[in-house]
Amino acid sequence: MGFTPPRLEELPDGFPVFPLAGALLLPRGRLPLNIFEPRYLSMTEDALAAGRLLGMIQPEPHRPRGPTGPALCRVGCLGRVCAFSETDDGRYLITLAGLIRFTVAEELPMRRGYRRVRAALAPFAADLVPPPSGPLCDRAGLLADLRGYFARHGIDANWEAIDAMADDALVTTLCMACPFDAAEKQALLEAPTEMERARALRTLLAIDSHAALAPGPGRVS
Repeated sequence: MGFTPPRLEELPDGFPVFPLAGALLLPRGRLPLNIFEPRYLSMTEDALAAGRLLGMIQPEPHRPRGPTGPALCRVGCLGRVCAFSETDDGRYLITLAGLIRFTVAEELPMRRGYRRVRAALAPFAADLVPPPSGPLCDRAGLLADLRGYFARHGIDANWEAIDAMADDALVTTLCMACPFDAAEKQALLEAPTEMERARALRTLLAIDSHAALAPGPGRVS
């Protein structure tokens, strides 16, 4: 049987967080992680013993550091460890399944060297509801933009698998997998709805295309 998403009231409002720049977890997305720092090995062990839940969040580079480390972005995503293995050299290889976004209400005391937050989940309760069927975007236009983006960045793609994805899975996968910068990934995370996230994704692909066409130093347009 497949995993049944939890109800909002079943989720804790306090949990560990993994601050990692450039890493994006979205609801219904899957994020593989290679855990090797001692504090994050401890975090993973504690999460596995207590519901398998931990939050992904990006550091906020424009705010000053605090006593526990870099400032955190306002919004992150709570995930559940859905796959786990241990390597011969003591690393953990885990996969997080995205559940629901959260806003940080306050930072809690550190535990075994890793950071924890108290978070507000209720504003994102819709993340726990399966998305409606139907198109999220102009799929043909998105795929055309994507082909150009992948070609410019030298990215190989399994187009057969891409063509077989439903719109919501495609948009989520692309937002997480494309090499956007940290601020762009945060904007995708904070998009209010999946339709708006799909529009934001196309905007980022279009910006990349325009940047590639813009004249550089010494070039004449």
